[in-house]
Amino acid sequence: MEKKYWQSLEAYKELKKSELPQGNEPHAEFSIEGLDESEIKGKSSRRDFLKMLGFSVSAVALASSCQTPIRKAIPLLNQPEDLIPGVPNFYASTFFDGIDYCSILVKTRENRPIKIEGNDLSPLTKSGTSARVQASVLNLYDDARLRKPFNNGNESDWETIDREISQQLGGLAQEGKSVVLLTSTIISPTTRKLIKEFREIYPNITWTTYDEVSASAIRKANEQNFGRAVIPFYHFDKATVIVSFNADFLGNWLLPVTFSKQFSGRRKLSNGNTDMSRLYMFESAMSLTGSNADYRIPIKPSEEGLVLMSLYNEIAGISGATTYPVPSHGFDVKQAAMDLLDNKGKSLVVSGTNNVNIQLIVNAINQLLGNYASTIDLNKTVNLKQGDDERMRQLVAKMNQGQVAGLLMYNVNPAYNYPQTDVFISGLKKVGLKVSFAETMDETALLCDYVCPDNNYLESWNDAEAVKGYLSITQPTIQPIFNTRQFQDSLMAWGSFGGDFSTYLEANWKGLLSSGNPDGKSWAKVKHDGVYTRKADAGETPGFIPQGLKLPEANSSGVELALYEKIGIGTGKYSNNPWLLEMPDPITTATWDNYACVSPKFAEEHQLQFEDVVKINGQIELPVLVQPGQAYGTVSIALGFGRTAAGKAGNNVGQNVYRLMNGKNSTFQLSGEVVSLEKVIGKTYPLALTQMHHTMEGRPIARETTLRDFIKNPSSGNEKERFNEENNTTLYQKVNFDGIQWGMSIDLSSCTGCANCVIACQAENNVAVIGKEQVKNRRIMHWMRIDRYYSEDVENPEVFHMPTMCQHCDNAPCENVCPVAATNHSTEGLNQMAYNRCIGTRYCINNCPYKVRRFNWFEFTNNNQFDYNMNSELGKMVLNPDVIVRQRGVVEKCSLCIQRIQEKKLLAKMENRPLKEGEVVVACQQSCPTDAIGFGNLQNPSSKVSKERKEKRTYHLLGHLHTLPSTTYMTKVRNKES
Repeated sequence: MEKKYWQSLEAYKELKKSELPQGNEPHAEFSIEGLDESEIKGKSSRRDFLKMLGFSVSAVALASSCQTPIRKAIPLLNQPEDLIPGVPNFYASTFFDGIDYCSILVKTRENRPIKIEGNDLSPLTKSGTSARVQASVLNLYDDARLRKPFNNGNESDWETIDREISQQLGGLAQEGKSVVLLTSTIISPTTRKLIKEFREIYPNITWTTYDEVSASAIRKANEQNFGRAVIPFYHFDKATVIVSFNADFLGNWLLPVTFSKQFSGRRKLSNGNTDMSRLYMFESAMSLTGSNADYRIPIKPSEEGLVLMSLYNEIAGISGATTYPVPSHGFDVKQAAMDLLDNKGKSLVVSGTNNVNIQLIVNAINQLLGNYASTIDLNKTVNLKQGDDERMRQLVAKMNQGQVAGLLMYNVNPAYNYPQTDVFISGLKKVGLKVSFAETMDETALLCDYVCPDNNYLESWNDAEAVKGYLSITQPTIQPIFNTRQFQDSLMAWGSFGGDFSTYLEANWKGLLSSGNPDGKSWAKVKHDGVYTRKADAGETPGFIPQGLKLPEANSSGVELALYEKIGIGTGKYSNNPWLLEMPDPITTATWDNYACVSPKFAEEHQLQFEDVVKINGQIELPVLVQPGQAYGTVSIALGFGRTAAGKAGNNVGQNVYRLMNGKNSTFQLSGEVVSLEKVIGKTYPLALTQMHHTMEGRPIARETTLRDFIKNPSSGNEKERFNEENNTTLYQKVNFDGIQWGMSIDLSSCTGCANCVIACQAENNVAVIGKEQVKNRRIMHWMRIDRYYSEDVENPEVFHMPTMCQHCDNAPCENVCPVAATNHSTEGLNQMAYNRCIGTRYCINNCPYKVRRFNWFEFTNNNQFDYNMNSELGKMVLNPDVIVRQRGVVEKCSLCIQRIQEKKLLAKMENRPLKEGEVVVACQQSCPTDAIGFGNLQNPSSKVSKERKEKRTYHLLGHLHTLPSTTYMTKVRNKES
């Protein structure tokens, strides 16, 4: 039976209706974009239509003919040696915000950072990034950033701040009173050395590390099993079988960019490779990793321990190890157990649950399978997630007991994200000296005596060691925009170190490079490359110390809660970043809000519909989103929303649900808490989703097969309308390419749907943020979108992610309907847009079968109605000067980064040589952590895109229309039995 796909529950219901016998089929309703039902059924005459058309065209033409205001530029008196106007500079640096890590290159224009790229010299992240890394450049130009230090709510200066804080720290040290330095995870060896020396000056200072989403259970379990409180490095590239329990390693867990690169490397099937890994995913909420699993099993949080113990028993029973009694639970784990046993030493079991008992069972399974020293490296440790939940609890208790005289807080916001916020705030009121180093006046900074604003990371010096032995450098790419100062420089000022942190960092690195530097790298070379690898002691894998396994305490008597991080907003640190707020979630395709996800069956039983409002624990009101794949009897809600002091874009967006964390054990858990869920009668809340914009209409858009079928027949899953270059009968005039035909290929087996490319494209091409209301009106402006399709069972569907952008068709339907030739075809195969010719008829949009063209319904620049980065002089500094900002009434769409193409063509011309294969790299391709996107010259038979075009997996989107796109897709292959 042919597999059928659907994008939403409405589409699923229509699909089921279409399967009814003839005569029972209900009347289908229809809609036309921009018209409501009354307008459709009205009897407007042709004359009325022409009147309206004439008025609309005239108005648009009048608006677009207005003269642009003159803005004067001041020339440089003394031009810096490395600054050539119009030519970008790139600086190697590091992104680390206490949670996410990535080695990066920062693109600057006229000393202004405008774009983040991945550093291909990094052995950890290579050239990949994530959506949050891409969007981080906009944080530099955030209007909410503090301009200067504050003293008791009033603006101050650094001299006053330093004098008063130094005096108070000195007095507290003499009295021997407790002062605590509370920080996020710090992976900088040099900063850790500085803190150590600072604490030697003030011996009364203790250091506590706090992570709002903790992984302390992994460290505690490893301490019991191996005598080391560490997080090991996981080799997903060496694992043939992966079993994950709530560990979203492709989205948010530990090192998602690194793990995405590893995982995708085992999913590629080019050049005859069929060695593909298999992924099992047990989870409560549909995650990015779950959507890419070969086998996905929805479970309640209370069932995780049961399933894990059953998996252990299956493996232990065959291996002759001790087994444990497990209550019946209805989950069959035999297939996963047999796959793991068949791949001993080449398998991997992980869990993202912050529960020590869970992690002890995971360790025991990996020990039985012989995965340590193969897919799990305890010597090559991960330095992220250093927070200790127990120590944080103790600190808050001491604060409330009046035992903490001073609190210095760096890169933490516990007044917002600590699970027991009221307890923390009450304790903070009893602390005498309260200092925050926040970049913005966040919820915690508002409660502090002194706010000493830290520099943005793009203005800072630092280093990082995310994984033992793999170091990288952070260096400033712009002078501090405001009167801010690095956290490290503040410590040095209060400790009377003398000098600044950049000098301290250089001295520390020169000492490091003077010994144990076999490559002879200089400090200048390290700064140039941005990365440095030092050989760590390999050592032997420590012996395994068995522990008695026991099931975690679980209460499954009610609705179970599963909190999670969205791919865009994460923990809420960047809740004021409009790029991330408007990024469609890869799973729900929702923007601008959090919501309560429930399963279709649960919603039906409790009479819940999309956008109904429910009250969680009688306190927090959230709209309902009925989510296919959600475990029955659970509700999942995203963290990171409900900020009250984020900034103009992020304030009061969604609800803060940190207080719902499960804190019954020694650790804080995202899942397992039992909550009450009550429908608020008669109340709804609108959500802005993009999932209803585009449907498949029964056409073979999503194409997939199984590995078994692919090995038998490489064309499997792609038999319908497979791309045929010879079938070129057409009324269109044949394009004569001038030696170049630009094309793109997308491997759907590699793409995870992470939406990193969406933000990379937005940053590169000055795509406007339009706000929730316009998203609801189906006017989102992204040039690239990730279409998400479901298939199979509505309670546990398979998910299909498909990047979609302008296909740059050779027989482009948009070109022959434009009355002013604003869209035309180049001799290099590009479908071009001449913005100054466009009069906004939108005929091209109506005639595009891919629906990838965007219309500027409003002026999104300098418009208070759209008060985002393009309405701010500071925010506009992020704009790429190589790409024009479009005006109202103009159509726009993907240009295949024509500015990058021209840049490399001009460079080749200056050097009197032809373009090299792979020299032009478009924004989405460059940032992709899974290398799913290829770009190059289709006229060059040795190019990657030309070779992939000949693969039997290759097909054209809507190929039956014979538009001859320059973009091709490769059928998705799942490693499952059927």
